[in-house]
Amino acid sequence: MREGHVQEPRSKVTIYHVAERAGVAISTVSRVLNGSPNVAAATRERVLVTIDALRFRPHRAAKALAEQHSQSIAIAIPTFTTPFHNELLAGVRNILAEEERELILFDLGTRSPLERLLHKLKAGTVDGLLLAGVPVNVPLAKELKALRAPVVLVGHHHTDFDCYYWNNARGAYAATAHLVSQGHQRIGMIRAYTDGYLQTQRILGYQRALVDGGLRVVGELVQRGDTKLHAGFSEEHGFEAMQRLLDLDPPVTAVFASSDVQALGAWKALRDVGRRVPEDVALVGYDDLKASAFVGLSSVAQDMVPTGEAAATRLLYRLDNPGTPDRVDQSILPRLQERRSSIYLRKD
Repeated sequence: MREGHVQEPRSKVTIYHVAERAGVAISTVSRVLNGSPNVAAATRERVLVTIDALRFRPHRAAKALAEQHSQSIAIAIPTFTTPFHNELLAGVRNILAEEERELILFDLGTRSPLERLLHKLKAGTVDGLLLAGVPVNVPLAKELKALRAPVVLVGHHHTDFDCYYWNNARGAYAATAHLVSQGHQRIGMIRAYTDGYLQTQRILGYQRALVDGGLRVVGELVQRGDTKLHAGFSEEHGFEAMQRLLDLDPPVTAVFASSDVQALGAWKALRDVGRRVPEDVALVGYDDLKASAFVGLSSVAQDMVPTGEAAATRLLYRLDNPGTPDRVDQSILPRLQERRSSIYLRKD
């Protein structure tokens, strides 16, 4: 056992304990768990409070056997509408397509994903969970352990779960160092609207590359837009941030965007004022979406499809091999794909 790590005992609470504590019949607890309308409101509330107090979660294997249904797999993610998450889900779908298991999609939203996820987990209705793009804090970790079901994380690191995560600082460093190597002195960055570990690490990588390249870190060179949709990872946000960078004096000659969709928005802002890419302003994005290769956008590849495949494969392994002690802890090193949007050696 690691120093300072407390191993929580596996929950032994059963439906009988819940019924006894709440002062109701076992059948009543069962009806509450299954969402039956045939329970008085006051009784339902008492049972739910008891379930929460005892941290009771239905036993997955016993529940599946009793109801004679296949195992259910939940994928929880902040949004299903961004290209990044679509490619990640494509990898998951590649693995789960032939599996005879129920697939549940949890769209958590970007404003309060932790609260929404905690609410969904309390229902205790999944046999396995793939959680992508959501940091695991202490309360959430406790809920995930209480599930007594395998959990695989994507995009964030945690010492108690299988996890696949990217080195965002290294990816941002590679993108910015490339622009420094092309002779750029004024390199802007388009950031997300909100703060968070991912964004902090990408800003840190950008700053380190500037310093290592002998350039000063200038606060006004990091800009964001006003559009809050998808936490600022959108074309509109990139367009707005690029307009602000264009107003700076002296002007920027290169821009690193925190996502490809932001870079595409920035590209439009440049076209609108007659600036050429890369002759006037070089562009590098992040994610390396499928579309980026077709438009010639340099980008930091994260291999979302293979990562989704690996995470889904691991979750299936956990479902079929419960109790396996080994844990996957895979840090994925992003790599820069250089294309025409940034390959232009400046001589001034």
